[in-house]
Amino acid sequence: MNPLASKLNETIAKENQHVYDMLSDLGKLIYFPKEGILSQSAEAKQKANKFNATIGIAIENGEPMHLKVIQDTLSAYKPKDIYEYAPPAGKPELRSAWRAKMLEENPSLEGKGLGNPIATNALTHGLSIVADLYTDKGDAVIIPDKNWENYELTFGIRRGAELVYYPLYNEQRKFNAAGLRDALMAQKDKGKAIVVLNFPNNPTGYTPGHEEGLEIVAAVKEAAEAGINVVAVTDDAYFGLFFEGSMQESLAGQLAGIHPRVLSVKVDGATKEEYVWGFRVGFITYAGLSDTMLAALEQKTMGIIRATISSGPHPSQTFVLHALQSPDFKAQKQEKFDIMKARANRTKSLLDSGKFDSVWEYYPFNSGYFMCLKLKTVGAEALRVHLLDKYGIGTIALGEADLRVAFSCIEEGNIEELFETIYQGVLDLEKVGAAK
Repeated sequence: MNPLASKLNETIAKENQHVYDMLSDLGKLIYFPKEGILSQSAEAKQKANKFNATIGIAIENGEPMHLKVIQDTLSAYKPKDIYEYAPPAGKPELRSAWRAKMLEENPSLEGKGLGNPIATNALTHGLSIVADLYTDKGDAVIIPDKNWENYELTFGIRRGAELVYYPLYNEQRKFNAAGLRDALMAQKDKGKAIVVLNFPNNPTGYTPGHEEGLEIVAAVKEAAEAGINVVAVTDDAYFGLFFEGSMQESLAGQLAGIHPRVLSVKVDGATKEEYVWGFRVGFITYAGLSDTMLAALEQKTMGIIRATISSGPHPSQTFVLHALQSPDFKAQKQEKFDIMKARANRTKSLLDSGKFDSVWEYYPFNSGYFMCLKLKTVGAEALRVHLLDKYGIGTIALGEADLRVAFSCIEEGNIEELFETIYQGVLDLEKVGAAK
């Protein structure tokens, strides 16, 4: 084992043996090189005031070499802020700005030993880092039965984890904290579990209320008290899009520091929050830990980044930073939030009209981009294909009876026509006997 990895492991184990035990085999082996090209280049950048012949970029006239056909479209930005490599952990100014934003929007993180966000190539990359650092073959990854399908690839296929499911909703159509608790407690023999909490939920658009949030935290704490090491991952991809009656903060703050056996890891990003899907800017942030532990885990995380993508894209990090620093940022973001909320409200009012009750019910939703219909009379895949072929309408079939509809990408004035057409599609299939 590399001495740097050994040193990090010693530090982590000394600070909290339980967190060390959470690390995967790869997590124990990984480190960020201190004496390689990047560190030498960083030192040269500070001291080489005559010639800097270290890193693999080209310089011309004292700035990064670039093509005019590209720079002409990016003339608002200095070449040094878009062409150079971004540091593996991300642009420092962006990390600081995102941390300030995170604290403003999540007061429960204040005073909780919050790390500096580490930039990732959007949220999937952040989750992949978590999987690499903390998941070995056979480890339990606990997610609800309504989930983002990429978890299977990220944790199951790539890392060999066992995905453990529990029903998202209980009989009261609230978050099923008891189901989460049971799934956690079932891992007592393993002594370890990775829990992924995705709110607003994809695909249902559900975020628990305050009391439900307390129940989730209590379930995680109970598992820790029973001797289970819990990596509590908050997948906050749709954070901030809370339209009614739900928590307004990430659970990362409440989970931070609740027990030595709980590691709170927040994965979020600008992707959905700031409507910049193609920019691929996300973050992974540790909370509830000492400065020494935060520094060690940052080095481990940077090691994974260095070993996979080396560093994230500099231009999009600069664009996001520019937006965060703009005096117009909050007002413009509120404007888009209001549009999204109006679409969600219009969707719910239509579904509550009673007209469609004979053919479907809908899962509770109050946030995010999506909602899910639970079909009563026809199969979801048959309906999806029929809507696409006959009406040119795209939806997502999930399982036998669930149909996901993204109201986020439908103008408010078109939402009624959308659901009326979906309804007509059901009636079409009923006529030809395409029942489940």
